[in-house]
Amino acid sequence: MKIEGKDYRTIWYENNVVKIIDQTKLPHKFVIKDLKTVKNAINAIKIMEVRGAPLIGGTAAYGLALAIQENNNSEFIKKSAEELIKSRPTAINLKWAIDRMIKKLSGINSDQILDVALYEAKEICDEDEKFCKNIGINGLKIIEEIYSKKKDTVNILTHCNAGWLATINWGTATSPIYHAHKKGIPVHVWVDETRPRNQGANLTSYELNEEEVPNTIIADNTGGILMQRGEVDICIVGTDRTLSNGDVCNKIGTYLKALAAYDNNVPFYVALPSSTIDWDIKDAKDIPIEERNSEELSYVEGVDENNQIKKVLIYPNKSKAMNLAFDVTPAKYVTALITERGISEASSDGLKELFKK
Repeated sequence: MKIEGKDYRTIWYENNVVKIIDQTKLPHKFVIKDLKTVKNAINAIKIMEVRGAPLIGGTAAYGLALAIQENNNSEFIKKSAEELIKSRPTAINLKWAIDRMIKKLSGINSDQILDVALYEAKEICDEDEKFCKNIGINGLKIIEEIYSKKKDTVNILTHCNAGWLATINWGTATSPIYHAHKKGIPVHVWVDETRPRNQGANLTSYELNEEEVPNTIIADNTGGILMQRGEVDICIVGTDRTLSNGDVCNKIGTYLKALAAYDNNVPFYVALPSSTIDWDIKDAKDIPIEERNSEELSYVEGVDENNQIKKVLIYPNKSKAMNLAFDVTPAKYVTALITERGISEASSDGLKELFKK
């Protein structure tokens, strides 16, 4: 996808370092950062220089390759894998990517292991790009159906950033939007600000602007009244972990959007690659919900009059804050799941049918 007219992916390997777009600097500064060690990769995931389930998985894969580049001792590789998995708990893609890397590297000679690791990390990223493109092609059909009936701009509401910045390319929730836009279908995106880190305002709107897709940032609690007014035709969100029964774990606030959509008969779709499906956990209560530093709530960052990024306190000094990063939307509120293989009912039977061998 494009930034200032130039094509980028979110992560790539070049000259013995892993290159990332530092998302903590967006939208005010565009910075490409080098990851030279596995600790760099772990830190990038922890502080959200990279974020979004598919990109976290790709970064973890490359992080393990960086570990091997540092020291191909089996104990160091194992320890690095464990530390990478612990760097963020909720997104299943992280563990999925590390497990896949370890399986691929099993039995490989030490003189070949780095080349194999780098190849597999790139394969994971290339595969995600292909999956996200196919998600867009499949989701495009839904937008086309709405447009064929409405004969006017299709208004789409999304939450957080499930755009190309959260993946390797195309995005999940945004991929159908980009495909519709490229096909000439008039679309407009309502972009939830997505407190506390403002991934919608800072990232989704930013990337939509770069692709010249019309969009409007709204406060997180505005979606309900827009749905009541008939100003939302469809909701499309991403997911960090989807259970085999169709329950969806995504950025905090997604559940409330699903409830509002359900009450107003607005279709609520979740877009995801198969790497985001957790086939093992059966009960949503067992999903590890990340609780992040409360300062993400009590402080905000912005640009001052001198174009310098500043962090300011917005809460009373003595106030406490809780910062849960994710919530779970039960499958009954999900219209369908948009995957690389097609569109599935959000249920055990639907997913089993779509992903049967």
